[in-house]
Amino acid sequence: MARTAYVTDLKSLQGECSANYLRLVRLVGDMEAGQRRDIALRGDKHYFGDLHLYIQEQAPYTTMVDVSQTGPLDTVLEGPRMRVHLYHDVRMAEVTDFQRERHFNGRYRYPNARMHQPDEKLQLNRFLGEWLAHGLAHGHTIDVPEIP
Repeated sequence: MARTAYVTDLKSLQGECSANYLRLVRLVGDMEAGQRRDIALRGDKHYFGDLHLYIQEQAPYTTMVDVSQTGPLDTVLEGPRMRVHLYHDVRMAEVTDFQRERHFNGRYRYPNARMHQPDEKLQLNRFLGEWLAHGLAHGHTIDVPEIP
């Protein structure tokens, strides 16, 4: 049986990136470079950890946001962390760094040395979308006292 090559689903990837842009803009609001926002993730009676947003760099057409999470299992394993580029002119957000690994291709041959899935880039952006949607649905801004 002949194996067909994976073809990048560009429409789905662009849709995810556009939806993630809207989610991130809602979460970061009017934050500027160097600012951080911590969001406590809670369910009815459960604490899931804290979502951290940090504006790494800001320019007229792009913003780099570091997204990470800390929680109850930090002593066992490191929480997820991503760097996301927001492209304001096209209103899209793209994962450019995940767990300190950079530059993801649109598709990979499988198997490969790094064991990336054929649609790794799409999966990372979908994960970001689910993560941000969870933060919007269950997040509560942590009030941090300002230092005079």
